[in-house]
Amino acid sequence: MSEPLWSQDAVTVVDLLRTRTISPQEMLDATEQRVRAIDPLVNALPTLCFDRASDRLAQRPDWSGTMLAGLPVPIKDSYPVAGVRTTYGSRVYRDNVADRSDFMVEALEASGGVVFAKSNTPEFEAGANTFNDVFGRTLNPWDTRLSPAGSSGGSAVAVATGMAAIAQGSDFACSLRFPAAFCGVVGLRPTPGLIPQGPGGVHGQTLSVIGPLARSVADAGLGLAAMARFDARDPLSRPLPEIDFAVAARQPFQPARMAFSADLGLAELEPEIRDVVADAAARLARAGATVTNEAPDLSAADNAFRTLRAHQFAAARGELLAGPERDLIKPEVIWNIEQGLALTSAEISRATREQARCRANLLAFLDREEFLVSATAPVPPYPAEERYVSRIAGRDLATYLDWLILGYAITVTGCPAISIPCGFTRSGLPVGLQIIGKPCSEARLLSVAAWCETVLGRRMARPIDPKEMTGP
Repeated sequence: MSEPLWSQDAVTVVDLLRTRTISPQEMLDATEQRVRAIDPLVNALPTLCFDRASDRLAQRPDWSGTMLAGLPVPIKDSYPVAGVRTTYGSRVYRDNVADRSDFMVEALEASGGVVFAKSNTPEFEAGANTFNDVFGRTLNPWDTRLSPAGSSGGSAVAVATGMAAIAQGSDFACSLRFPAAFCGVVGLRPTPGLIPQGPGGVHGQTLSVIGPLARSVADAGLGLAAMARFDARDPLSRPLPEIDFAVAARQPFQPARMAFSADLGLAELEPEIRDVVADAAARLARAGATVTNEAPDLSAADNAFRTLRAHQFAAARGELLAGPERDLIKPEVIWNIEQGLALTSAEISRATREQARCRANLLAFLDREEFLVSATAPVPPYPAEERYVSRIAGRDLATYLDWLILGYAITVTGCPAISIPCGFTRSGLPVGLQIIGKPCSEARLLSVAAWCETVLGRRMARPIDPKEMTGP
């Protein structure tokens, strides 16, 4: 094979593994070689467990009958893997070694995924810039002076650089979609409950979900198929439809109608981002889709998300503020928890009603248009040293959450969304296009995203080597 194994897409590698053209250990060795060479430049995979991965491979002589057939996959450091250091990006858990795996990890491993690393994440997934006081900053491989966004920044960087063909991430406000946009890869936020999670966290919440990152829609569909399963321990889990997400993602489908709103009627956008996504929408229209310029009423999403997010932080981490751990936690996390602890029942009730109204409005809109397309992120990658984006299009932002509304307005509704590459800024940085579908429509969403990917022609065909751009 002329190209190294680590550079191949997931679908190709899995075919090679299933036919025993290569062995899982060969693929793991190729992955380790790439990680050792590249990760010191970007700090995406701070915890490695190649010995554990090799031990698991040795326990099973034949992996060819499983969905992933022994494909190496990294797990975000906010999800435990049995026997592996899991810090949640926090000094509170700096030395924590998990005694059991998350339900999602169990599903992935049952599908033939082989865990070899933990990917970097901001502390408790708070903030869309991947840095923490345990492992430091993860850097964007398109320009290592810049942020890869977050909170699944380590996963997105691993995929973009060929350290993984598929990586697990999660999405609360925007945590799969923004890193996908910043790193030029694909990130899928599925319907809550499709991929099980637990036993930690807040049971029954619908804001934070798990999903795949990959370099193509086809690979993202394969990743979703490997992670999705019914698990009665997760109260949101449900029996899966008899649909093969991996097959759907390889079958491009041109939609009859799509609505386009670059800013969802809510967000400030840098003019360059607006221009790139508008050009992408125009190209989709020229390719045959009927594209209307409309947006649903999601005006209640801002307060709903902020309130419910704060409530969730208080429920999950509130006890940490009462002890010595408080001094080890970053200010943004403390702010989120304190906001949650101060909430009244009336405020939570109002947010719940607003969430329901946003969902109803978007579902009615999608009944007419079927899909909604927007910019994924409102800005291009920004300097890694900046904790968050504080200014867009000349306007100062009040809090570190303000720049995330393109993501969390959709989070509130429970609808699935996928980010695909759609173009580049004048300086050569990737821009993402967000495509939103109806709940539990992942197969259709993947097929439409595959069509958009083909029309736009921006898929990352080969991983990139990290670089630092010259100039400002």
